[in-house]
Amino acid sequence: MSASEGMSRTATRESAPLFEIGVEIAVARPPENVFAVVSDLPRSRQWSEECTGGEWIHGEPGTVGSVFRGHNHRRADVVEWAPVVRGTWTTTAQVVAAEPARRFSWAMRTQDGRVQDSVWSFLLSPADGGGTALTHHFRMGAPTEGIQGITAGMDDDEKKRFFTEWGAKVRTDMAATLGRLKKVIESE
Repeated sequence: MSASEGMSRTATRESAPLFEIGVEIAVARPPENVFAVVSDLPRSRQWSEECTGGEWIHGEPGTVGSVFRGHNHRRADVVEWAPVVRGTWTTTAQVVAAEPARRFSWAMRTQDGRVQDSVWSFLLSPADGGGTALTHHFRMGAPTEGIQGITAGMDDDEKKRFFTEWGAKVRTDMAATLGRLKKVIESE
């Protein structure tokens, strides 16, 4: 699967996750090297569509339980009709998996610090020739605090439209992120 391809699913019934999206790319570096970069979240400004950087605010950086505050920016034309955050804002996320050369995952937190069912991951596996198959994965099971606010005044048709458009936006962003991440990792 290339960076421009991906798998996605949006919820069609209550028991399904709202979003489950994965995009994969081949990186010409071993998994250990890839993990060292993707687990360094303050560097995400080098590859992310929205995160402009940030800092570790609790715990040993990049380990399970550590907390990262991300600084973000979103353009005004993103899903223009929906009441999403635009401009700059901050988020906090907690590392929920840190398996060197295999997996790095973080869950978004609520305003009061509770972990939400919204997990971003980088999954790594060895590829032929010493490289890495790198998958950027996103899963949102239950609506986050932010999604609840965005969709609060929407009827069912508007919600369906929002989830379809937001899922496409996230998938596109993830593919672009992987393309930039590949360049960063392969240049080191």
